[in-house]
Amino acid sequence: MHVPSLIEKKREGGELSDAEIDFVIGAFTRGDMPNYQMSALAMAIFFRGMTPVETTHLTRAMMNSGRVLRYTENTPLKVDKHSTGGVGDKVSLVLAPLLACDDVWVPMISGRGLGITGGTLDKLESIPGFNVNLDEATALAQLEKIGVFMIGQTADICPADKKLYALRDVTGTVPSQPLIVASIMSKKLAESLDRLVLDVKFGAGAFMKTRADAEQLALGMTAVGEPLGVKITYLLSPMNEPLGGTVGNALEVREAVETLQGRGPADLVELVLDLSERVANAPRATLEKWLNDGTAWKKIVALVEAQGGDASVLEKIGEIHRAPSRHLIGAPRSGIIAKMDAELIGRACVQLGAGRAKATDRIDFAVGCSAIKKVGTKVERDEPLLIVHARDEGSFQAAWPLIQQAVEVG
Repeated sequence: MHVPSLIEKKREGGELSDAEIDFVIGAFTRGDMPNYQMSALAMAIFFRGMTPVETTHLTRAMMNSGRVLRYTENTPLKVDKHSTGGVGDKVSLVLAPLLACDDVWVPMISGRGLGITGGTLDKLESIPGFNVNLDEATALAQLEKIGVFMIGQTADICPADKKLYALRDVTGTVPSQPLIVASIMSKKLAESLDRLVLDVKFGAGAFMKTRADAEQLALGMTAVGEPLGVKITYLLSPMNEPLGGTVGNALEVREAVETLQGRGPADLVELVLDLSERVANAPRATLEKWLNDGTAWKKIVALVEAQGGDASVLEKIGEIHRAPSRHLIGAPRSGIIAKMDAELIGRACVQLGAGRAKATDRIDFAVGCSAIKKVGTKVERDEPLLIVHARDEGSFQAAWPLIQQAVEVG
């Protein structure tokens, strides 16, 4: 096949065949197709889109570019959750151990944070000793033992996606829906799931700013997954204000621990239960009971210990990672909180060091925001709205203008 002809075909709005997609992904993964040609094809896809059939086959080709998890016969149902990313989104830290209390397996492959979106792996690595880099044999043995693992994408899982995303990130083609769908679903389908629930965010702190765009993405991912044998459900959830009351790695682990001990914030608990019941065997009432009676808490302790972490520090993670500079932000006037902008708070936390502006940035586990009050809350003048945890005065001053813009009391 002639790559320039395939680029021209897509540029003119043509539909690539299954064989043509297989050829392109194979050549690109092997290094036979130069980056500039794949960049040109990605831009053609950005402008011309792909049909559902093309998107499904692109997903399959990317999934099959590397290893796909295989299980022995007569093992429990395999279930997982994917979130399109949000500010303060520590759902996976609660949901994975909760689901593992059910008669299912949870093979969760997660990612790192980039931009305002916090990464599950970064949060897990704030737990001393926690190893997110298990090999496949170790991960599968852990599934058999405790029903859950939480790891990063290995080099041999969806290598085509790794290479293609790196190009999209520097060529302005990240927002292409077919490429988004193929990137997300190829990694999740490589887990060989039976059930997958999608948490598709919309609003100020989300990639999709409107509910309509979020639903279009959810339907696109569902259309790809179901022909490949996975039962997919989705939930559209708002991300105009941070989820829960914390943003930042160790701070979010602390809040997840509280939730697994039955003391979590209402919005986080509700979302965890809403998502869990879509893939669990157990009814919602039982899932809620496991959150409150210590069952789910025991499971995360087992998970941390299985992956080399020190479970004894879970309940004092805030002391292990304690930022030297703490600033209590008071309400400028009495009234009702009208805005607690998730995007601006996320950007402020990146300034503090809790996130990455680029993939090579180091993460500071201790910094971020806590005690974040919810929109609609009545406050008095000088009453605390949130606490900023900073490494030093300079980083706080860099974040402070964003915090000021994020909060509005009416």
